[in-house]
Amino acid sequence: MLAVTEAAAEAISALTAQGGIEDGGLRFAIESETEAQAALALTVESGPVDGDQVVTANDGAHVFLEERAADYLSDKVLDVQAAADGQLEFAVLEQD
Repeated sequence: MLAVTEAAAEAISALTAQGGIEDGGLRFAIESETEAQAALALTVESGPVDGDQVVTANDGAHVFLEERAADYLSDKVLDVQAAADGQLEFAVLEQD
């Protein structure tokens, strides 16, 4: 199952609060997929879509995973990292 770091959970909570979406979360869906990798679509949503897997972080932040995205991300960690311009970006990393 996708793991969510504390930093990623805080960023998700900040995004949903900023958008006024109290019980919302971050949703991943597969846009395209090859044998080696997948292109993921990332959106802030008010709730899961039918069939989504829901991952809830320790602080209550939600991640909604479309079925194929849940399979692809099952052995990954969601984190945030600072970009060169100082903005925070979500990063999908391998679990240790």
